[in-house]
Order: sequence, then structure tokens, then C-alpha cells
Amino acid sequence: MFCGDGRWPCTHLRRMAGLPPRSAAVCLHVITQRDPRMDDSPKTPATGDVPQPDRSAPSGEYRAAHASEAEAGTSQPAINLPGPLVALLALLVGLYLVENYLLSDEMHSYMLFELAFTPLRYVYPLSQQGLEWLWTPVTYSLLHGSIEHLAFNGLWLAAFGAPVFRRIGLSRFIVFWAFSSAAAAFFHAMLNWGQETILIGASGVISALMAAACRFAFPARGGGLGRAHAHLLPRQGIVEAMRNRTVFIFTLLWFLGNVLIAFGMPLVGAGEGAIAWDAHIGGFLFGYFLFDIFDRPLPKR
Repeated sequence: MFCGDGRWPCTHLRRMAGLPPRSAAVCLHVITQRDPRMDDSPKTPATGDVPQPDRSAPSGEYRAAHASEAEAGTSQPAINLPGPLVALLALLVGLYLVENYLLSDEMHSYMLFELAFTPLRYVYPLSQQGLEWLWTPVTYSLLHGSIEHLAFNGLWLAAFGAPVFRRIGLSRFIVFWAFSSAAAAFFHAMLNWGQETILIGASGVISALMAAACRFAFPARGGGLGRAHAHLLPRQGIVEAMRNRTVFIFTLLWFLGNVLIAFGMPLVGAGEGAIAWDAHIGGFLFGYFLFDIFDRPLPKR
């Protein structure tokens, strides 16, 4: 989410208000800047040997996960993203390539007008506009303003999107994406009401995915983010999760990073734009407090 000085890419809204076009501060998940450059199988005991229980294996909340891997009979690869998540990453890359390498400046501006989010759109009566106000709170999350922004978001999406996707499934994941995107956008709009800012990027959704993962993917007994078995861990309560030292430290550092961004500190992945930290926070709060609505019961064993 980024902000910088730029020119409002389309004069439709200003004409609607009877105002002359002028330069505006542009706020984005990344602000729109045109890129000038275009396994081994498990061993079985020998005959006559009596298998001994693995006393080093975790118990309790980990047991179901390890049982699942044992039943599969194979270890998990280091990179194992769900197919739909790979397709989503491909979509983000494809849209970025089209936006920055195939479209003329005029078509690029038109694409932003049709798909990017701006608080200015909601100042005017919706009946006097097209339907862009309806879908742009979601579609903006599919656009990115720089290759650095796209790569940065892609890495975090792979890391935190995978456990959430495996836990709630495709249909719930799509709904979660749409609502968390809108929550991040309108939290940004609440603090920038009526401003000519443009919001693009998946950072708000990824912040929501991070927060959702905090509710289940970090073991209650401590430890880092689980891998293939993380989606099988029990969901922790809102207060209980914050008692988890790993979750607490992660959340504290995450909010500290966004406070620094709010005061103008640079961040890796920002590219040439400034970061819309408020949309990050809106997404995170949505994912942390409302994940229960999208979660589904764990399979009984």
C-alpha cells in the first residue's frame, strides 16, 4: 500500500464534480508508477523387529497432523502450494504484465479507473456513477504498481495464504479475500475520506491472511509457523492467541513496522511509491477478529 505524488489518471470523477483536473497525492497498496523497464519413503522395520513408539514426536495438537502425514506415507516437499493459489499468483503476474507492458497510457488510466479503489468515488451520489463503486473494493487487490511490490506480496501470499487456504478451502478463501479486501479499502477510505487517492495491491488481503494464520498456524505451546500440518492445528481464541508468545511478538513487530511506515520510514517492497499503512491495519484487524466466521471444523479422527 503506497502513497506518492502523481496525477489523477482519469478525469471522470473530477468532471462529475465540475472541478478542473489537477495533480493529486496518490495512495496505493502500491502507488501506481509505470515501470520504465519493461522424497524419500519411510523406512520399515526389519523382519522380527518390534516397532518402538517415537517418543520425540509431539503430542496433543500435533498428533493429528503427524498421523495424517504418516498415512500419506511421504514427506512434504519444501514448496507445496495449493493449485488454486498458484493460479492466483499467475493471475497477479499476468495482470501486472498487461497493465505495465501492453497497455497505452490512455488504456492504463482507463484500467485504473475501472479496477482501482479511490475514496473520492464515494463522495458523489452512486446513482450518478457507473457500477465501479461496487467491484473496485475487491478488484484493486489484483493490481500492482511495481515489480518489487508484486514480488514482495507474492512471497507473503505464498507463506500465509497456503495454510489459510488448506484450512478453509477454495470457496471460503475466495469469500475471505473479497471481504478482507473491502475491509482494508474502506479502513483506508475512512482515514482519507474524499481524497483523490488510488489504492491498488494485495497487501491488505495478505495482512488479513497473516492475522488469520495467527489464530491457528502457530502452535499454542510455542514455535514458529507450521508447515504442511499447520492447517490441522486447533483454532485459538482472540485472547488466547495473544498469550502465545510467538503470535504476540509477531503482531507487535508487525504493528511497529506499520507505525514506522506511517511516519515515513522506507520499507522493502515499496518500490517508488509510499505505503498505505492504514489499509494494512484494516486488513489485519479484519482477519484476526473475524476469522472465526470463515473457519470450518477440523475433521474428526
